[in-house]
Amino acid sequence: MPYQILLSEEAEIHLQFLTARDQRIVIDGIEDQLLYQASVPTRNRQPMRPNDIATWKLRIGNLRVYYDIEEEPEPIVQILAIGVKERNQVRIGDRYLEL
Repeated sequence: MPYQILLSEEAEIHLQFLTARDQRIVIDGIEDQLLYQASVPTRNRQPMRPNDIATWKLRIGNLRVYYDIEEEPEPIVQILAIGVKERNQVRIGDRYLEL
């Protein structure tokens, strides 16, 4: 059963900070990687250490998608943040986070 993909209001704003090309890459990556096996760790899909952003991250080149998963009552992937990795920082919207 596929996961339902939901973007938070913040994630929609973060998406607007990206170029049109990067927006398409992120949307395609979310559909390819998170629709069916969002909770299965892979090289690009990993659980995160405890933090204030999310419990999982998806790596799409230099782009990062941070998300949480709900299995009950129906499978949902909640996209919480979208950013660009630049060396040891991630730019999410107009702010930078140290890694």
